[in-house]
Amino acid sequence: MDDQPLGEWADRRDQRRPVRGERRHVPLGDQPGQGAHLGPDAPRGVQEWDGHEWVHIGIAENLTTAAQETAEHAAPRTQRLPLPQFSKLPPAPEPWRPTEVFHRPETN
Repeated sequence: MDDQPLGEWADRRDQRRPVRGERRHVPLGDQPGQGAHLGPDAPRGVQEWDGHEWVHIGIAENLTTAAQETAEHAAPRTQRLPLPQFSKLPPAPEPWRPTEVFHRPETN
């Protein structure tokens, strides 16, 4: 594991944390990790960050209503979180080359 100064880690962590008053919508149901696109007509819980945890503040009728309620908080969140750089790939490994020259036996 790479050692890094605690201050750098804390700065990155604070950058990813939500801002007080930020809202998000989450699907309601027994499956906690299901995607937001599943069951678009199902009710959604609207949550607000109080500085320590997400607090439920209401319920929206469906995905469209929940997205409208939390839309103003989505844009700042995407600007705050850094995206991975997909254009930088690691160097390609050298191709495997046998150490001995192999000659196929001749068939008559």
